Formats: sequence, C-alpha cells, structure tokens
Amino acid sequence: MTIYQKYFNSGEKHIAVLLDPDKLTDEKTAFYGSLIEKSPAGMIFTGGSLVNTDIEKTVEILKNETEKPIVIFPGSGSQFTNKADALLFLSLISGRNPEYLIGEQVKTAYKIKKSGIETIPTGYILIDGGRITSVQYVSNTMPIPYDKIDLAVSTAVAGELLGMKCFYLEAGSGAEFHIKKELISAVRKNISSPIIVGGGIRSMQTIQELFSAGADIAVIGTAFENNPNFFKSF
Repeated sequence: MTIYQKYFNSGEKHIAVLLDPDKLTDEKTAFYGSLIEKSPAGMIFTGGSLVNTDIEKTVEILKNETEKPIVIFPGSGSQFTNKADALLFLSLISGRNPEYLIGEQVKTAYKIKKSGIETIPTGYILIDGGRITSVQYVSNTMPIPYDKIDLAVSTAVAGELLGMKCFYLEAGSGAEFHIKKELISAVRKNISSPIIVGGGIRSMQTIQELFSAGADIAVIGTAFENNPNFFKSF
C-alpha cells in the first residue's frame, strides 16, 4: 500500500507534524523524531520556504528515531532526497507566478522520476491567515482572501480537473488564524480528493473542528515547535 493510499486517501483522519530543517539542530531533530514516534501524529512533513540545511541529513536523523513516514514538503526544487518516503509534488495553483506553478517542478522532475520516490501531485492553495507569511513573500504570490470561499472552491475544482490527487489549503506558518471551517466545508463538497489543511492551528480542539469540516490531514508546525508536549492533551 502506498503512502497516498494509507494516509491521504483512506477515508481516515491524520495529523502531520511539519518540521523546518533550518530551525533544527541534529539533537533537536532526533528529539522531535522520538516525540513524534510516541504521538498520535501519522506522518512527518519536512521542508520550508527557505531551506539552507541539508534536508537529506534531516530525513536520515528522523528515520533513526521514528518509523512514521517522512514526506517532503518542498519550497523549491532543491529540497529533495530519495531517502524520504514520499514527496508532495506541489504546484502553487492559487498564485500566478509561473516559477511556482511549473518552473521549480521542471528543474527537478527528471531526478525525481529517476529516484522512484512516491510522488503525490498536490494543488497548493494559499489562503489569507491574517499576516504576510514566508511562503507568500518568497513565492511572490497573493493568497486568496479568507472570506472569498468561491475563489478557493473554483481553484480546487480547477486543480482536480487538471489531475491533482490532493489539495493543501495553507494559511502559512505562524498565521494569526487558521482557515475557516466554512471554506473547508465548501471545498469538501465540490471535490473528491483528499484535503490537507495547515497554518494557524494551535490546539487539538481546532484539529477536531477542521476534521469535522472536511479536512483529511491537519498539519501543525509552529504549535509543536513552541510546545513539544502538544500531543499530551490529545
């Protein structure tokens, strides 16, 4: 069974912890990996808007501490290693910057294909989370306004018609607020593909609310970094 079948498209709900290699020392990477192994999180995402650290080393350290799948969440074509279990092959379909729609993907496509890593075509949709985030600044794209539900739905539907296998609704790391339940519910009603939601998630109660609204995977990053005991309240 593939990572996609088991964790994305199984009909079950999963939590993923997002770790940015640039924010980690080797010791902290190992520490986080051991904590996540004992937690209810199903997966680890690793990557970021700007990654100068060796992502392969991060993956290798994590694999020494946990058996949970490690999925690359790349901010650019350079963030790749075949040591990971899968790769979100992202296209920033909410933006109009060709570099993040297809440019970065072309740069590394042959290497990815040759590696044989499981690749999950993912429509990446930025939603306003109340502040300018790193991904917005680096990608030079505007997020969809948080209350423009029709635009988010139309973007997701277009992505599904183009063949995307899942969708990542992203408010951005450290967002002031998470994506509205009403927006997630509207997208859920109009597409059949799995929905990942991230940004501004700070509690298990919020995760449960997003699951109820239609999210399949909830991603936490900053909340876990700020409180490694995040899952103890689960």
